[in-house]
Amino acid sequence: MSFSPKRAMAELRHSSSLGSRAVSSPMKRDGGDSSPLVPDSRPLVDDDDDGGGGGRHSSRDRDRPLLSHLPHSLCPPHFSDDPRVPPHGSRISIFLLLVVALVGLISIFSIVHRLNAPYLCRKDGIVLRCPHVKESPSLWENPSSATTSWKPCAERRDDGISDVPSENETNGYIFIHAEGGLNQQRIAICNAVAVAKILNATLILPVLKQDQIWKDQTKFEDIFDVDHFIDYLKDDVRIVRDIPEWFTDKSELFTSIRRTVKNIPKYAPAQFYIDNVLPRIKEKKIMALKPFVDRLGYDNVPQEINRLRCRVNYHALKFLPEIEEMSNSLASRMRNRTGSQNPYMALHLRFEKGMVGLSFCDFVGTREEKAKMAEYRKKEWPRRYKNGSHLWQLALQKRKEGRCPLEPGEVAVILRAMGYPKETQIYVASGQVYGGQNRLAPLRNMFPNLVTKEELAKKEELDGFRKHVTSLAALDFLVCMKSDVFVMTHGGNFAKLIIGARRYMGHRLKSIKPDKGLMSKSFGDPYMGWATFVEDVVVTHQTRTGLPEETFPNYDIWENPLTPCMCKA
Repeated sequence: MSFSPKRAMAELRHSSSLGSRAVSSPMKRDGGDSSPLVPDSRPLVDDDDDGGGGGRHSSRDRDRPLLSHLPHSLCPPHFSDDPRVPPHGSRISIFLLLVVALVGLISIFSIVHRLNAPYLCRKDGIVLRCPHVKESPSLWENPSSATTSWKPCAERRDDGISDVPSENETNGYIFIHAEGGLNQQRIAICNAVAVAKILNATLILPVLKQDQIWKDQTKFEDIFDVDHFIDYLKDDVRIVRDIPEWFTDKSELFTSIRRTVKNIPKYAPAQFYIDNVLPRIKEKKIMALKPFVDRLGYDNVPQEINRLRCRVNYHALKFLPEIEEMSNSLASRMRNRTGSQNPYMALHLRFEKGMVGLSFCDFVGTREEKAKMAEYRKKEWPRRYKNGSHLWQLALQKRKEGRCPLEPGEVAVILRAMGYPKETQIYVASGQVYGGQNRLAPLRNMFPNLVTKEELAKKEELDGFRKHVTSLAALDFLVCMKSDVFVMTHGGNFAKLIIGARRYMGHRLKSIKPDKGLMSKSFGDPYMGWATFVEDVVVTHQTRTGLPEETFPNYDIWENPLTPCMCKA
């Protein structure tokens, strides 16, 4: 990411303002009144005011000398003792100048006071009210000039030449269980195809393993188009639907040590598979690879292998037609909610109870909520919890480093600072939000056109997808992919794959990845004014909207497919 002098100034501003403050104690975050979004008794421009003075004044206005706001003709003249100047007229002139100067100073102090109101937005019950911000021209898409230099180039070859070995020439068969949720399974499938290519082996159609959290028994054919998958990759890798008939003892796979390769390190290079896995496959003919989560590296494999992974991800793995059709219908409804064509935003809101607990971050809440969350963490993650005495310092450090999920209220303030108006149509992809409607209220009140697929579709329309949890996740995935703007609030495979896919489609689609580290400093700064906050948000996120980024060592091709999978236009 390119260096930005303005962003450096934002960091410097935070370090200087925060350095003079003592760290607040955990008790000060109890209740709702200690949030940095809650104001003191000083007035602030209401969200419903059309003037929006707080959002439209440049931060430079606050740095000018106070008298520089006065017209030149009103600046104090040089006085002299010339007797030709009438004393009476001189006193009147001085009096008028003093009155005008006093009025000007009062006005300037009023403006500076409003700009430097110590809290960003006014909290009225559960409603956050922030000043208006002028919409930017690139609010709904990235600038064309920045998005035309790259094009996708991971499609299959058109020459029809296949280098896939025949059944008699294959080195053997590999079999994997794709573990986790839908998107982790998707990555595992892409990696399995790549490993089969490295080993010159035949891939048995991966099995989607039931996840402990998802509790789902979805099969590959319940979610993906198997025929398209096999056909699209027929010139790259030989894929079969099931274990060969000649192999009679199928129970051995994943149960027998003799049939399982278990020592594969994370992000292993291609050479590891050639040196350690290939000999066993040649000997046994069929081998299972377990575990297989993140067992293939990125910058330690040939570029054509990474390009093959992109081919699988962006071209071969297609959802079933009924899932595609339902997602198209949901996206169309989002675009026509106002009676005419309108853009829409997709928000991946990761604030479920499990995510909040696993993060071990501190969030605003009552003492009772904090006590219950402490008990939950102690039960679910006893090794990390220990006796709980170290958790407060850990929470502070994680928030400072930007490793905490954004709360719904924080998301609302950031979106408003970016310039998104109250009328913005927002599709929310999320599980059950921790804290329920009360926690979601600040976001919903600031952006009332907030909907989920359950609110957008009829119950009977979704009933057919409820038997497979991954089908519902696929609907969210596709509606987010088709949105004009996608906003993530925390890491994970879902957001990573969507941002990567939208980049692969040409970088024009805006994908916002908030700088949570800088935002946490802003939310915790009691001297941060609205105009300064807006400037920081805009400047910081100019390069965090899914624009082309150069790859770096150990980069993640799922989020940034630029070098291996895209070519110069």
